[in-house]
Amino acid sequence: MKRITVFLLLLGGFLWGCKTQKKAALVSDNSLKPDTTEVIREPVYLVTQLGDTLDQLGDEVDIEIVRVRKDTVTLIGVGDIMMGTNFPSKNYLPANNASDLWEEVKDTLMLADVTFGNLEGVILDDGGEQKKCKNPKVCYLFRSPESYVENLIESGFDAVSLANNHAGDFGQSGRDNTMRVLDSVGIHFAGLLSRPITIFKKEGMMYGLAAFSPNRGTQLIHHEDEAIKLVSKLDSLVDIVIVSFHAGAEGEDHQHVTRKREFYYGEDRGNVYDFSRKMVDAGADVIFGHGPHVTRAFDLYKDRFIAYSLGNFCTYGRFSLRGVKGIAPIAKVYTDADGRFLKGELISVKQLGAGGPKLDSKKKAIKIAKELTEKDFPESKIQIDDSGFIFYIDR
Repeated sequence: MKRITVFLLLLGGFLWGCKTQKKAALVSDNSLKPDTTEVIREPVYLVTQLGDTLDQLGDEVDIEIVRVRKDTVTLIGVGDIMMGTNFPSKNYLPANNASDLWEEVKDTLMLADVTFGNLEGVILDDGGEQKKCKNPKVCYLFRSPESYVENLIESGFDAVSLANNHAGDFGQSGRDNTMRVLDSVGIHFAGLLSRPITIFKKEGMMYGLAAFSPNRGTQLIHHEDEAIKLVSKLDSLVDIVIVSFHAGAEGEDHQHVTRKREFYYGEDRGNVYDFSRKMVDAGADVIFGHGPHVTRAFDLYKDRFIAYSLGNFCTYGRFSLRGVKGIAPIAKVYTDADGRFLKGELISVKQLGAGGPKLDSKKKAIKIAKELTEKDFPESKIQIDDSGFIFYIDR
């Protein structure tokens, strides 16, 4: 009989994972009709630590649970999000609590089982320990007001990555408050050393997210053995594993996936091609990359979808949005219940002026993605058409 595992993971003093409470808490939302339902009665184990002791299972509880298996799962991924910063000046805050930034895209973002993005900076009204920079003139620190998180809720976000170079802009105070606020509104997150992965349930399906970057205080993309261990464990516990990375060189001169280790201003930004394949080998089902601030190619490996960079999505006031840096795709991915790619769709958005995503009728991000995918991965088993649909092809 296939084992269903419900667990508690305690890492660095933070409780994360699935809360095992009463039977009712484990039953799926009956307001949505599942494709397939299994009623299983068998032992449920409680896991209480991560690391070498992760496989040492705790007490056993025999209960009946309902598991939902959807024929088709939809996931939306977007790139960098920074809705405005009150540092160094409140002049970098948009009007109307940043809600206007989302007007044209929020309906689209809600049309998925799970919606994901990369959250740049910290969520903090004031204070924190400012990050020290070697060159203050080119140092950008992002601190968004707590109230802005409401925009993520209203736009349908389920999970975000905190593994990026701005997660530590305001020290541990900034990290702690960001986690507190996200926890308080039910947005799941991963990527910090104190919370490298997260697991959550939605409409009866179990999802896991792991996030990585080359930056201090985050789960490092360079520590591949640890990354493989984390993703492998997620794969043993959930239906769909999402992996996010913030890596690769930045800017319009670095739109191509080189399949080599990339450096930017002397910093090792990782080999995103090799890393993505190792994560799929370990159990990742969908990979959403970001960090270069431009759109990059898409690929398929072992029937798993890879987005190498989703660019600047909603970045207000302090990001350069000139040229290709102001164009990005919304990636909508359809998989089966085990994460195998079925089809996809790209929706092109653009940012004008100080920023905020607008739907792009010229579909520039789609054109870029199509061209880069054909050049960088001519052997790929996916094809992007002019309207943005992504098809599986057998070459």
